[in-house]
Amino acid sequence: MSDSFRRMLRALPDFPDNLPRFDPAAAPADPSDLFRSWLDEALAAGVRQPHAFSLATADAAGNLSSRMLILKDLDDDGWQFATSRTSRKGRELSENPRAAMNFYWSELGRQIRVSGTVVQLSEAASARDWAERPAADGSENPEWQLYALQPVEIEFWQADPDRRHIRHRYDL
Repeated sequence: MSDSFRRMLRALPDFPDNLPRFDPAAAPADPSDLFRSWLDEALAAGVRQPHAFSLATADAAGNLSSRMLILKDLDDDGWQFATSRTSRKGRELSENPRAAMNFYWSELGRQIRVSGTVVQLSEAASARDWAERPAADGSENPEWQLYALQPVEIEFWQADPDRRHIRHRYDL
């Protein structure tokens, strides 16, 4: 049974043949500029929810968890996302403020990995984010927290049909 499952997995298609080209030598010095450019290309290619990413966190004992979130903003504070401080990820971030994001756009054969330290943004910024949510009903949520991941490393990965994948890493 396991062998047939493995063969089935190996036979699944991976990336399309017409992937975008990426020349790391032409990449901008600021990784935020490259992310915005790649996000624009993902939107133009019709990628669904290109602002969605997997967030990996760990508790104080190092037990890992991950889940999908939405990027709220990207500015001098960092790569922003929000959740309740009392949620599992909120509790993990209070115990261990290190985290990693991963954006994945299979249609373009691209992923972006961002890792660093997470900080809480202001109460006012958190309240504004809560109020701007699509389902906002005017209520308040004092547990809602806007966070910013302040990266120490960002890696852009471009798949290649010939399996010569390209990695471009920023150490910040």
